[in-house]
Amino acid sequence: MKFKANLLIITEEPVRYDLLRSSQIKKYCSIYFCGKQENVFDLLKNKSIKIVIMDIDVDISWEYKLLELIKTFDPIIDVIVVGDPVSSENVMDWINLGANDYLIKPIQVDIVQLILERIDEKRKIRRETYLLEKELEKKYVFQGMIGKSPFMFEVYSLIENIAKYFSTVLITGETGTGKEMVAIAIHNLSPVRDKNIVICDCVSIPESLFESELFGYIRGAFTGADKDKRGLFEKAHGGTIFLDEIGEMPVSIQAKLLRVLETHQFRPLGSSENKKVDVRVIAATNRDLRKEVGKGTFREDLYHRLNKVEVHLPILKERPEDILMLARHFLSKYTSKFDKHIKGISRKVQKLFLTYDWPGNVREVENILERASMLCKRDFIDVMDLPSYLKEHLVTDKRIPLFKREKLLTLQDLETEYITYLMKSNNNNVKRTAEILNISRSTLYDKLMKYNITISR
Repeated sequence: MKFKANLLIITEEPVRYDLLRSSQIKKYCSIYFCGKQENVFDLLKNKSIKIVIMDIDVDISWEYKLLELIKTFDPIIDVIVVGDPVSSENVMDWINLGANDYLIKPIQVDIVQLILERIDEKRKIRRETYLLEKELEKKYVFQGMIGKSPFMFEVYSLIENIAKYFSTVLITGETGTGKEMVAIAIHNLSPVRDKNIVICDCVSIPESLFESELFGYIRGAFTGADKDKRGLFEKAHGGTIFLDEIGEMPVSIQAKLLRVLETHQFRPLGSSENKKVDVRVIAATNRDLRKEVGKGTFREDLYHRLNKVEVHLPILKERPEDILMLARHFLSKYTSKFDKHIKGISRKVQKLFLTYDWPGNVREVENILERASMLCKRDFIDVMDLPSYLKEHLVTDKRIPLFKREKLLTLQDLETEYITYLMKSNNNNVKRTAEILNISRSTLYDKLMKYNITISR
């Protein structure tokens, strides 16, 4: 063994582990002991424990819970469970909960040493994988956008191809997919990158103020106009104007926008003279503008004028390979902002992220990681740091959660539920279920009849 790690042995009988204390293992591991009822988590934190050996006896449900809490506290802690001989199914229960291995009592020093060497090798691989992922993620960042899915590579390629041309672009996609970032990327890669990019949020402008916001006004144009005001188009002269959510623009203003696109001129409110403007227009919408044209809420001629090139952004659900990369990016961003030292995201949260639909897309990922980074008090983001609505989407654990009951079960209730669970898991295979229960098939049939358990076909 070449590694040095702090090892915690959780047991009520430390004498069982005297051989470890006098073995070569002590040269490589600082060994600590504690009982099951002692404050395990203080030791885990204060002694920077990396490996746990956990004795199990008869209180299996409590020990299941202890293992689950240890893995929640720090998902990268390696846990070795030591117990009496059990079936392979029982061993898999412990492995599924996060244990690295299951050893039979009494432990053998050479076996423990082999497992520790294997853990050491796994840690090296995990470290190398982490560094490789960090290097690869740099290659998957394009102008601030993050993604390695084929969808995103298509978007990146399209942006690079169109950025150099001074032409209108329409960006489509649901709310939160990153349309503004695409607009900024196009501007930053364009020949006018040193000029202004002016962002106009069409949703936030009252209809009565649209014209003056876009085209400005002159002094005396209306009551209270005591001086000239430059509009957004004039501010963007020589550069880019980004019209976000253009589907919200009133039809009356759409006609004036079309004229600007056709003549490169606009008239400030109250003025009798046109002003020339040289500006690239990038528009974005979360609506289907073709349907809006059919409903009469969007001008067809303006739609075709804007839609010379369309950049469509996929929803996050369509690019699952990007989800964890985005989560890690935002975690890094907000741990730095909040001066936290969070190492990562727990496996349970990662699994949740990969099964959740993300209706708010990338923006929702960012909001959740910002919140979690603020609330997290441990080394890893865990389920407790997530908003309640997200916790409801946790994948139900297929094991029977004995220790999470609101009320205790009778022995008959427990046996009924367990047999029902096994029959369902084994596709109603009576022979297989009887073998797991270590009873005869006739005994199992008697129990099925006794507890009125139906075998579905």
